[in-house]
Amino acid sequence: MEEITSVNNNLVKETTKLLQKKYRDESNKFILEGFKSIEEAFIAGLNIEHIFVNLKSANKYEFCKSKVILTSEAVLKKISAAETAPEAVAVAKQIHYSFNNLKNSNKLILLEDIKDLGNLGTIIRTASAFGIDGIILYGDCADIYNPKCVRAAVGNLWKLPIVYSKNFMDLKDNFKDFHKIATLPTAKVLLKDFKINDKTIVMFGSEANGLSDELINFATESIKIEMKDNVESLNLAVSCAIIMYKMI
Repeated sequence: MEEITSVNNNLVKETTKLLQKKYRDESNKFILEGFKSIEEAFIAGLNIEHIFVNLKSANKYEFCKSKVILTSEAVLKKISAAETAPEAVAVAKQIHYSFNNLKNSNKLILLEDIKDLGNLGTIIRTASAFGIDGIILYGDCADIYNPKCVRAAVGNLWKLPIVYSKNFMDLKDNFKDFHKIATLPTAKVLLKDFKINDKTIVMFGSEANGLSDELINFATESIKIEMKDNVESLNLAVSCAIIMYKMI
């Protein structure tokens, strides 16, 4: 196995650049941290270029031995976004999807202007668990290939198509046959009384601003989660999880 222990090594420097969105976009690559994410990516057939692995953990990565580069904790700390250096950091090629990948879907969620990376990764993980067919990230959403989002998704980032869009006409053209459900605190219909149909998109806004008027007007129905009056709202990822469970 190759061994690189210097933080000044050129490959280390190139890998470190992937902590920045600019370089992820330019290279079409991203960073995966830790055994679970790397193993799931390998099983899914992602194009993994190389894996920096702590010497003590090398035996765990026999499944992709040809990609392994033995390294030091100092290197792992430099190329990782985590506070504590993980046992391994891999570089892989990004996967991109289009609306064409969603055309045969029945159950979709749309997230508008979602900036919180932990929430976004958690929602992706939950969507995968509950059999959602795909996710639309509308407006100004965070980068799913940011290491924090990748970590929060825990190996589920590539298990369902995720499509970015800033063009409202894309939504109108591609989803005119879908039920469009707005999640609104002012909705009259409670989730417990609502039946999810096939060909449905459930739309969620950010915690700060909720759904835009554009998407509220686009909706064919609206719902809210029933809860006690003395609680103003739920965390977005929690709200998504409750409604996605209903969509099973």
